[in-house]
Amino acid sequence: MNSVEPAKSAGGQCWFAAHLRPNAERLAEENLRRQGFACFFPRRIKTVRHARQFRTSHAPLFPCYGFVSLDLARDRWRSVNGTLGVVSLVMTGGEPRQVPAGIVEALQDLSAADGVIRFDHGLKEGQRVKLLAGPFADMLGTLEQLDDQGRVHVLLEMMGSYVRITSSARQLAPA
Repeated sequence: MNSVEPAKSAGGQCWFAAHLRPNAERLAEENLRRQGFACFFPRRIKTVRHARQFRTSHAPLFPCYGFVSLDLARDRWRSVNGTLGVVSLVMTGGEPRQVPAGIVEALQDLSAADGVIRFDHGLKEGQRVKLLAGPFADMLGTLEQLDDQGRVHVLLEMMGSYVRITSSARQLAPA
């Protein structure tokens, strides 16, 4: 079996996954930070349609999971399991299981200051894309034009014809 070593920063810090109570991501994050733990809870933009209305909000990228940075030799990691909102760290053989190197760091590189993951890095004209938010959420289209201000023009196929819409690049992901 090929295992990947976790990334270690100065002092032996590594990222570990924490299993959370349903809909308790913000509670867990607040309580872990209050205890002095570095943590990361990636979010995504989500649009919900209900009764002909659209509501856009930030939703967890991994519902019921988050990441906590720990040094097992120094930190009192068992206190994470008793934190409000946390069920437990993801364990293997009685020890917390480390997240493979580079995964959390890559997610952090893709996230904005508010923790929302930006999937628009590396988009190219002519590429198939999926709209993540707004009235056309979850629809697929072709990226026609990308400008310097982060606006995009996408061609959507609707009812046998093409419709050109303008949106923010932050609301797109590669299809």
